[in-house]
Amino acid sequence: MMKLKISAITLLAGLLLASCTTTYEKLINSPDVQEKYQGAFMYFNAKKYTRSVELFESILVGVKGTLQEDTVQYYLGLSNYKLGDLTTAEANFDQFIQVFPRSPFTEEAKFLRIDCLYKSTYRFELDQVPTYKALSVINEFVYEHPKSVHIEKCKDMMKDLQERLDRKSYEAAKLYFKIEDYKAAVYALKNALKDNPDNSYREDIMYYIVAANYQFAQNSIPAKQKERFLTLIDEYYNFISEFPESQYRKELDSMFKKAQEVTNKK
Repeated sequence: MMKLKISAITLLAGLLLASCTTTYEKLINSPDVQEKYQGAFMYFNAKKYTRSVELFESILVGVKGTLQEDTVQYYLGLSNYKLGDLTTAEANFDQFIQVFPRSPFTEEAKFLRIDCLYKSTYRFELDQVPTYKALSVINEFVYEHPKSVHIEKCKDMMKDLQERLDRKSYEAAKLYFKIEDYKAAVYALKNALKDNPDNSYREDIMYYIVAANYQFAQNSIPAKQKERFLTLIDEYYNFISEFPESQYRKELDSMFKKAQEVTNKK
């Protein structure tokens, strides 16, 4: 009896699936634009985004120039976004924004495009070109829509992306210190601050500037040491004026003491 019940349930499920497939096939092959329009939303609301994408795409030409055109274009992008196809969704939203700058969906399309760009960026060690693009688009959105409900989210994205750029700049400069090219390290570290004085790794960068100067002076010939330790002393004062309570203070005080011993010699 139990086996009979299971067989009946399996058969019913198969029939329902077949019916669903038949309905979709009829819709996708139908010449009726409005029928496809309604079907696309039926599948979208059922979270069957692959099918809603195909149906929305199939009526793009049919709704062109009508009041439904922006709705179809927007929900096509939203369907791809829900599917996780961020590259296609970003292109959909970008085109939508250009074609429908005054649509009721435009602000949301702009934000969703930003979210696609943000989620397509890479960790700091990798290429940051997508990060720069995302930051540019976010800045534009914040400027154009200062009262948007998405402003705080955009600011969080900007903070995260800028921190990523800051870290890449910092780590790239610090690499010269690690390979013991101290002169190049000082140059690269200072450039990192020149590019962004508000770098979130400013304290670490300034520490390495002092440390690199110390190593550079320490490893110099005696005739050059005094001059180079004087440079270190200048950088030390720059550091403690900004970070008097730094975790690096004890270590840098020791370097400063050594520099004083050398520079005070007659």
